[in-house]
Order: sequence, then C-alpha cells, then structure tokens
Amino acid sequence: MSRHVIGQDLAARLYALEGAIDTALAEAAQLAAALPRARADAYLSAVTGQKAFDGTASAVVALTSARAHTVQVHQTLAALARRMGLDDLAIGPLDKP
Repeated sequence: MSRHVIGQDLAARLYALEGAIDTALAEAAQLAAALPRARADAYLSAVTGQKAFDGTASAVVALTSARAHTVQVHQTLAALARRMGLDDLAIGPLDKP
C-alpha cells in the first residue's frame, strides 16, 4: 500500500471520527436543553432528575474534551502529511481555515 493510499484511509477515518463526535455533542446538547423543559412540562419538582442533568452535563464536557483531542490529532496528522509531501491530504475534502 502506498503512503498516499494509507494517508487517504487515515484521513477518511479521522473525518468520520470528527463527524461522529460532533453529532454526539449536538445530541447531548439537545438532551441537555430538553431536560428542564420536560421536567417543567411534567410538573415535577426542581430536584427531580438532578442526576440526569448532571450526567448529561458531564457527557457534554467529556465530548468537548474528546473533540479537542481529536482536533490535536488532526493537526498532528496534517503536519505529518505536509512533511511527507502529501499536501492534498493535509487540506482534506472540506473548506477549512
């Protein structure tokens, strides 16, 4: 397998990971937004479901951390691709800053 093909495979896997984390983060944020409305709509006490609020908030924090680590991986692999002369892989298929 050539370095170019290996790089393309890694880039595709990285983009898939980035997309999955972003999707999970968006879903967790939507759940966090829905919880207080659901509690109020069900006429439940403010203390009801606090563990669910805390758990969802923790999930958002964890996913945000995972996203930051993935961005670091992206930057590291992009720099490596440039050093190896695989500049087209360092740019990727999306418009990026």
